[in-house]
Amino acid sequence: MAERPLPATDRDTIAFWTGGERGELLIERCRPCGYYIHPPTGFCPRCESRDTAPEPVSGRGTVTTFTVNHKQWMPDLPVPYVLALVTIAEQDDVRLATNIVDCAPEHVAIGMEVQVRFERNQDLWVPLFAPVKEAGE
Repeated sequence: MAERPLPATDRDTIAFWTGGERGELLIERCRPCGYYIHPPTGFCPRCESRDTAPEPVSGRGTVTTFTVNHKQWMPDLPVPYVLALVTIAEQDDVRLATNIVDCAPEHVAIGMEVQVRFERNQDLWVPLFAPVKEAGE
């Protein structure tokens, strides 16, 4: 397991970074209009409500874009590794910057369906994504 830098957290972001302890990918959602908001801000850009809360999503998504990093920027993160934007299944304008794991970099593709995996780093849980395995694979 790579030792990743820890994100700064606050009252709006802590649920996102700790939901993985329960296996939940938590994305802030506006209660009045149902719009998902990421990164979490405590404010809905669609209807301007402040009535928002973290809500579990399916954890499924699609690789929107990616790059393969061959430079070892962090000593504990072996190269090559994939940095990607993953669009969550629930809303096509919510994208998470993440790593693709459990897949050789040359097999990652735009449009690939992925499922969240969590990696614990101290008291936080980093959401990473791996290819969806279909029955029989």
